[in-house]
Amino acid sequence: MFETSKSATLYDRAKKVMPGGNTRHTVFRQPHQVYALRGHGCRITDIDGDDRIDAVGNFTALIHGYGSERIREAARRQIDAGPCFGMATEGEIRLSEMLCERLPSVELLRYTNSGTEAVMNAIKVARAFTGRSRFAKCEGAYHGTYDPAETSQEARPESWGEIDNPASVPTAKGTPQGVLDDVVVIPFNNTPVAEAILRAKGNSLAAVLVDVMPNRAGLVPAKPEFLQMLRRVTRELGALLILDEVITFRLGYHGAQGRFGVDPDLTTLGKVIGGGFPIGAIGGRREVMSVFDPTIGSPAVPHGGTFSANPMSMMAGIAALEDLTPVSFEHLESLGELFDAGIGDCFRRHGIEGQVTGLGSLRRMHLSNAELTDFRSTFAAGDGPKRVAALARSLFDEGVIIAANGLMAFSTAMTPDDIQEIIDAFDRALPKAFSKE
Repeated sequence: MFETSKSATLYDRAKKVMPGGNTRHTVFRQPHQVYALRGHGCRITDIDGDDRIDAVGNFTALIHGYGSERIREAARRQIDAGPCFGMATEGEIRLSEMLCERLPSVELLRYTNSGTEAVMNAIKVARAFTGRSRFAKCEGAYHGTYDPAETSQEARPESWGEIDNPASVPTAKGTPQGVLDDVVVIPFNNTPVAEAILRAKGNSLAAVLVDVMPNRAGLVPAKPEFLQMLRRVTRELGALLILDEVITFRLGYHGAQGRFGVDPDLTTLGKVIGGGFPIGAIGGRREVMSVFDPTIGSPAVPHGGTFSANPMSMMAGIAALEDLTPVSFEHLESLGELFDAGIGDCFRRHGIEGQVTGLGSLRRMHLSNAELTDFRSTFAAGDGPKRVAALARSLFDEGVIIAANGLMAFSTAMTPDDIQEIIDAFDRALPKAFSKE
């Protein structure tokens, strides 16, 4: 089958022009990648004609799946008018107005082309505004591929240090030590230890960067007291609180900050706000965002970008937010609840240890019953990660796409019947995944 498939043939071509035939590690598969042909509703048809439910939505970006006619029409109109210009467009104003309305902490916005760029620029803003160079982040949290932001996202027991003094561990080989020295790593959800570390760094911190439900750290929600501590301590230290909502903005009409009651100085956004097109954004208080302002002379943080605020992303993003109503969020919540109930029955039926973390439209599968509170507890949960990767492969064969680490992202295009189909696929895939050990 694999030797004669169109995907196998394409992969042979890909290996000649890309390292390992791959340009995104997150979609790499063996013995070869499978190539998408088209999306429809919540499903993808691959180049060989096989249909699968897309239960991760291009890694949380496609909150409406592939079926929003409003987004399609917006994109068609803009492509006819022109895909990009070396000029500003009204679309960037309209999208900013919508985001500012939904996020009370955000007074001004600026656009990039990805979540990675948004985080990178937020760190630069914090440094320019405070005059300090160091920032803190939670161990295991993913904030894109900017060298400082990815520090310790893949730390391991042999290198991560003691819990009261976590090491700054490089993710990419060759990361300069000077970059690592500017990153203070704190344990997620460990309020007293994290506070002690932050206070010990005192006046050297420009910011604390946090995701209230970091996927790669387990998709475990932050404890209220942990978030309250971060807000209180950053204010006392004169540092900024940066909330990374690139993924978690999809948790509610007012984002994760509305759901968790967080009042950050800066917010980073991406994924769902682009309606399926590349996008990133930094938003925050007017005083802080003034470091970008070109009307007061040379800005403290110069920022351009050929495709920043490109009209395709702006117009598709406007359409996506117009479709993302309070009723949409109620629907997504109900899908998550249906999945939780069904997958719990599935675990019990097969006598397999397992649990699901997450909120709203986001879920992550763990094949362990260990208590999960942070990155280290998730990492230490037996051989769960290897089993989850095997489960993801088995699910793919059963017609459902999830991330290799068990991440799922439900879309408004899904129905209760689709959720049941996903659960039925789990029912078939679970025993197969365990039989391959």
